[in-house]
Amino acid sequence: MNTGFRTVWRKLLGAIAVAGTMAVTGCASVQTTQSGTVGVERTQYMSSMVPEKELEQEANQQYSDLIQQAKAQGALDRNADQVSRVRAISKRLIAQVGAFRPDAANWAWEVHVLSSDEVNAWCMPGGKIAVYTGLLTQIKPTDAELAAVMGHEIAHALREHARERMSQQMVTNVGLSVLSIATGVSTDLGSKLTDVMFTLPNSRTHESEADMMGVELAARAGYDPRAAVTLWQKMGAASNGAPPEFLSTHPSAATRISELQAASERVMPLYEQAKGKK
Repeated sequence: MNTGFRTVWRKLLGAIAVAGTMAVTGCASVQTTQSGTVGVERTQYMSSMVPEKELEQEANQQYSDLIQQAKAQGALDRNADQVSRVRAISKRLIAQVGAFRPDAANWAWEVHVLSSDEVNAWCMPGGKIAVYTGLLTQIKPTDAELAAVMGHEIAHALREHARERMSQQMVTNVGLSVLSIATGVSTDLGSKLTDVMFTLPNSRTHESEADMMGVELAARAGYDPRAAVTLWQKMGAASNGAPPEFLSTHPSAATRISELQAASERVMPLYEQAKGKK
């Protein structure tokens, strides 16, 4: 091994050690939610560089800005019937969040319907929800199917998937930056490789967890959990076999349907129990 190569190798090992230390010290294992009947038990890792409260404050500000913009454009809660329907379903779902996360019952939940042709819905950290009219008019979901969508999005917030993904990217970017400095090699290829090998698989994990938890939230709220399967089939048909962008990271339609069917069967007793209370 020549002297030049040894020098580069020592720098590389040092960089890896630094990156590894930052990854270990910068992230702590957490369990954001209880496992529920569907058994979501994966240990999560959050970076101290992405504090929960600060992220929630940022989400609140962004949501407020977006709502004000939609209001100025005449795109906020234009159809009273749609708003009433979406809020009624969300109210029943939110009433069940304690099954996974008791503190979430005290979040400052907010729900709005935005006029847009986009087939979309989301829930920000801290419980700020938006449903786009494109989802309602193009997919034409039943109440149970709409509950499946909203339950899925609420689950992302309960599991703090946004903070987890930001934590992953924060640590990864720091590590790649250190590695680039040590070797003098651009991290462009490394960043792309990291996206494929690290970010995307975790994103699929997040989608699967949100699917499972969303099905349970819907069942506990008295909505037929099997509607998640028919919803997915409708979305695939409406987009020529491909899912809408906000669900596109899941491995495949066949895998998703199989997982949803299994989860639906598991939570059917919860659905039957909820129906009996009506």
